Amino acid sequence: MRGQMMVMPLTIHSLIDHGARYHGDTEIVSVETDGSKTRTTWKGVSDRARRLSSALAKLGLFKGDRVATIAWNNARHLECYFGISCGGMVCHTINPRLFHEQLVYIINHAEDRVIFFDKTFLPIVEGIMGKLTTVDTFVLMSARDEAAASKIPGLVFYEDFLATGEANVDWVDVDESDASSLCYTSGTTGSPKGVLYSHRSTVLHSLGAALPDMLNISAREVMMPVVPMFHVNAWGVPYTAAMVGAKLVLPGPGLDGDSLSRLIDAEGVTMALGVPTIWQSLLASLEKLGSKAETLTRTVVGGSACPPSMIAEFRDKYGTEVVHAWGMTETSPLGTANALLERHMGMSPEQQAKIRESQGRPPYGVELKIVDDDGEALPEDGKAQGNLRIRGHWVVESYFGADPGTTLEADGWFETGDVASIDADGFMTIRDRSKDIIKSGGEWISTVELEGIAVAHPGIADAAAIAAKHEKWDERPVLVAVKAPGATVTEQEVIDFFAEKVAKWQIPDTVVFVAALPRNATGKVIKSKLREEFGNVLLTF
Repeated sequence: MRGQMMVMPLTIHSLIDHGARYHGDTEIVSVETDGSKTRTTWKGVSDRARRLSSALAKLGLFKGDRVATIAWNNARHLECYFGISCGGMVCHTINPRLFHEQLVYIINHAEDRVIFFDKTFLPIVEGIMGKLTTVDTFVLMSARDEAAASKIPGLVFYEDFLATGEANVDWVDVDESDASSLCYTSGTTGSPKGVLYSHRSTVLHSLGAALPDMLNISAREVMMPVVPMFHVNAWGVPYTAAMVGAKLVLPGPGLDGDSLSRLIDAEGVTMALGVPTIWQSLLASLEKLGSKAETLTRTVVGGSACPPSMIAEFRDKYGTEVVHAWGMTETSPLGTANALLERHMGMSPEQQAKIRESQGRPPYGVELKIVDDDGEALPEDGKAQGNLRIRGHWVVESYFGADPGTTLEADGWFETGDVASIDADGFMTIRDRSKDIIKSGGEWISTVELEGIAVAHPGIADAAAIAAKHEKWDERPVLVAVKAPGATVTEQEVIDFFAEKVAKWQIPDTVVFVAALPRNATGKVIKSKLREEFGNVLLTF
């Protein structure tokens, strides 16, 4: 039929090209590994990324080759994001918090050819390099460093490597369905699994993330991704920021509350993104330093459920909106975000706050449903709880290297491993991980809800609820808690704190105090370890 529209490929090239052309002088602030602060622009990142892509090609890399990074949130890492993918290769971001055995596994599984790394991670690279089977080039992301060179034979330095590339080269032509980046799951059960993103999925995810009812990102933002660039591509922030031309503030290795608080005030950060543990530290620091974080209009919280008390503290003390979001490595990661609807505007602040506790609604391009253990759809009434499944334009179809047909369920949806409810408006609430939820006397108890109540107690700094074996009820909740500094709170005081906040039968049977909770490489509590240690505390032998 005559009269059609242009077809332009959805590639990462288009994101950085737009940023460089229409927002070329927008600033990017980078905190380096030594604590110094440097400044560049979207045009500067684009120019150096082009030179990097040329240098990789001269090294003998081809389309589809995997290039790894082990680095903080900084400008050089941002250049790698675009230089690798726009050079036709696959940017494989590696989480340095994984165990050495896991690092070796994923690097060899990905068949990485090159590793770019920050000096902080030199000991890690030095410790595993002898076990890597495909890597032939190691690039330290700094100027020449003779001490480092003495530890890794043939070590290449970033600025020297960049100088071997040509300026203003054309990007490599790719199809929008070609792979662009690779992330691995944290591997809490079995070996880590690779999720291979395409140019198309990344662009569509960026468009979805920028929508007003999602993360609401524009050229007027000053964005600070505290979530690491080695964790699900910093939730896609580098790509979305390039697309809209937002100013980026990259915090480097200083992720403590004091460093972040000072950076927010110094750079006028309007939007920050990270996990709840980061914001706990920031809130404590703001109180200590006397900062009002006046420019910070909102924080995006993901990775685990945000305690309602934290949402209230940001809102009431600092006028900062907390946007609850949910996603996974397998979903690029944005699956939902919480934004009120027009009909909610006339509600009381308390009613609105209750709605904001959920993980929100999916954007266009994503669909959710809950099913029972037989795969049958459950009602979306806000009460029924079931296994959460997802499908969409940026959801995994098959794990990297996996046999066809082994990743999705028979209905073509991805099983998330979460237990959730969905209400009539599409607001989804994570009730628990399927492996963590407590079943007591045939009734479900949400560990997420118990933990949110516990950390609202002023004497509790951190908490995890687990299922402990029980002779009568099969399982009962036990709270494993970390006291706040200087707190003298007792077990009974914590148990009493739950009164009238949940049903009496849902209140934890006991509280166990520990010095710290065990966490995995992405900061999530490893409840399997807690169950191993405290799962029998209610049994009598």
